[in-house]
Amino acid sequence: MAESIVFYKKLGLHLIVDSAPRYVRFEFPENEHGEPATLSLHTVPHNWAPTDWPLIYFEVEDVDAFLSDKNLTPLSPPESQSYLWREADIVDPARNKIRIYQAGENRRYPPWRVD
Repeated sequence: MAESIVFYKKLGLHLIVDSAPRYVRFEFPENEHGEPATLSLHTVPHNWAPTDWPLIYFEVEDVDAFLSDKNLTPLSPPESQSYLWREADIVDPARNKIRIYQAGENRRYPPWRVD
């Protein structure tokens, strides 16, 4: 994870959440197209099967409504997490796990954001 932090900072991303070595989140440089995107890196246990990674994140306004509107069945019911995101995982046809989540302001400005 330490090498990845250096790499992504070198690319110009700004570290905004640092829970290394387990999890880090970066913010892309601001641009004229609206709110900057973020990139999260999350280590996985060594006993995860290869089909459990990569874990791809898609943010939506409302997880439950999105799943219902798209007629998607998550692997387990959506859950509100301690890190202030609501999440549910689905699987794409290639067996990649996709995390559908809603974080709102907490994606870029969690209470534990580093400056």
